[in-house]
Amino acid sequence: MSKLLSALLLSGLAATCPLAPPAAAAQCAQRDSVVARLEGTYGESRRGVGIAGDNGGVIEVFASDETGTWTITVTLPSGMACLLASGQNWVPGPTPAAAKGEPT
Repeated sequence: MSKLLSALLLSGLAATCPLAPPAAAAQCAQRDSVVARLEGTYGESRRGVGIAGDNGGVIEVFASDETGTWTITVTLPSGMACLLASGQNWVPGPTPAAAKGEPT
């Protein structure tokens, strides 16, 4: 399932974020601001991370066990983070250990 999600993100959403129409521009901000909003407003914390192809983007999944909300973002090398998807009814699963040297 995660490989399918990664393939969809890499082939579609992540590749188009830098070329998003002006209406979608409101869905992007500096990563620190986006993370603070997800944590403060929705109680979401990072649940997963991966590199998005050759463009250097970082895909992150944020979710809250308490509220059931989830958000997927892509952060570009410039530090700009764009919301790719969000929803409700998050179901928590086992949390993998952080890779050596990976920030938590």
